[in-house]
Amino acid sequence: MASDLRQEVGKRVIGQQEVIDGLLLALLANGHALLVGVPGLAKTLLVSTLAEALDLDFSRIQFTPDLMPTDITGSEVMEEDRAAGTRIFRFVKGPIFANVVLADEINRTPPKTQAALLQSMQERAVTAAGNTYAMPAPFFVLATRNPIEQEGTYPLPEAQLDRFMFELRIDYPSREEEEAVALQTTGAHIPQVRPVVSTERILELQQFVRRVPVAPSVAALAVRLVRSTRPESDEAADVARRYLAWGAGPRASQSLVLGAKARAASRGEPVPTFDDVRAVGQAVLAHRVVPSFEAEAEGVSARDVVAELLDESRRWSRESKI
Repeated sequence: MASDLRQEVGKRVIGQQEVIDGLLLALLANGHALLVGVPGLAKTLLVSTLAEALDLDFSRIQFTPDLMPTDITGSEVMEEDRAAGTRIFRFVKGPIFANVVLADEINRTPPKTQAALLQSMQERAVTAAGNTYAMPAPFFVLATRNPIEQEGTYPLPEAQLDRFMFELRIDYPSREEEEAVALQTTGAHIPQVRPVVSTERILELQQFVRRVPVAPSVAALAVRLVRSTRPESDEAADVARRYLAWGAGPRASQSLVLGAKARAASRGEPVPTFDDVRAVGQAVLAHRVVPSFEAEAEGVSARDVVAELLDESRRWSRESKI
């Protein structure tokens, strides 16, 4: 499945293989992903093309400062039954009720509206007027964020960031890739994307990933990595004590294990290894830790700290200190 999806998405999106692989892992693990990149790097095109290749219901929500929570979740409307002479309220579902939801430029809307996604992302349901409505399955939220614009944007609360299993960075394409983009996107031919996997198959694969066994030592490495990010903990790494104000929570440990399982399954391996945990470590941890003032003063980013922790974890493995 993975190779077929890469081939179909590659018809419209040139390059960005690491990002595509990250999206597939998040989908297999039944998680959500945050795409971070400057404008023009095909973030929206990537998500819509992936939805086509998966043959899933796709919905795009353009986040703006005036967007209200009910614009996302839906609202109740009054209907009049003239024959019976009565009026009733009926819930009209919002665009969040889709298999693949693109929250475009999520940091352009206030935290109040951002919070409308919390219940749907965590509990796969929306509550309105005392009634709870289940989301369709599979349910996959992909949000985009521009890292350079500050005017008219709002930082994502930590509780919101924690709901995203992965944060995936989209970089500029290489010269060869950019030349291919310029040629392909300025012609008359629009590549057609065919569905390569059914909804039922996706749900089966998500259940399969859950059943993949994981060795206690691999789970222990994931937990050790997460606990090493907490600067006030006795298990904190020196780099975390110096450069982090806040570390990752238990949901990060779960995401590391699930991500490692999904990566092993996508490669046809029976069980995940230490390397699988490290491979998803940057995407899982970087958006869940908060750099300190000292880090900002010295130009040390969250990704820098996580990279050093991942390097240090290799020593833990060799010394069996997990």
